Amino acid sequence: MGTISASYLVEKLKMEFVGYVTSDQFPPLAAIHDYKPHFPARIYISKKHNLIVLLSEFIVPVGACYELAQKVHEFAKDNKVRQIISLGGIHLRSEEPKVYGIASQEKLLDALVKSEQVTLIKEGATTGVTGVLLAQGAVEGFPVVSFLAQAHEEYMDPKASAMVLDVLKTHLKLDFETRTLESEAAEIESKMKDMMARAKASHAQYKKSAETGTGDSLGPMYG
Repeated sequence: MGTISASYLVEKLKMEFVGYVTSDQFPPLAAIHDYKPHFPARIYISKKHNLIVLLSEFIVPVGACYELAQKVHEFAKDNKVRQIISLGGIHLRSEEPKVYGIASQEKLLDALVKSEQVTLIKEGATTGVTGVLLAQGAVEGFPVVSFLAQAHEEYMDPKASAMVLDVLKTHLKLDFETRTLESEAAEIESKMKDMMARAKASHAQYKKSAETGTGDSLGPMYG
């Protein structure tokens, strides 16, 4: 869900591609968009909105989460980034869809409460890169926020992406529309489900080949 939100944000704000993130712990794949191959973890900027977006079209392997989080944290400190914001989904059974929030600082928690758009998480756990960033931010007093939209557990949920982007708009005082996200949902969902499925399969094959020593067992992502 975070990938859909980030991709939509990049498109609507006309953000510029400036780089990518890679690691020997990432699945060996290229994302294909408009006939062109791209690294699946990419960095975009908008000077107009003073915003940097890092999006990933695969699930970051557990073994790479700590190092990636540290790199993001160090970059943010070195470049005087105002705050780190993570967008994601949460799977809860509730009749009324909500956006939940976690923050590393008391003043950020207060701001989320005042927005009246976010339900704070009092007890629980959050994992992956976001979990490390939140814990590190709490220890060092660095502002980190996680917005988690209540999303469907079994498939990509563009409606949840629209919810979390509406919260982000208010939080950062951005001006862009999210109405078309639902109308574009079928196309986006199809593309992202295919990409995620192929990324998972590629990573599983890569892990198997690494364990068995048969490095040539990986086939092409698209045949």
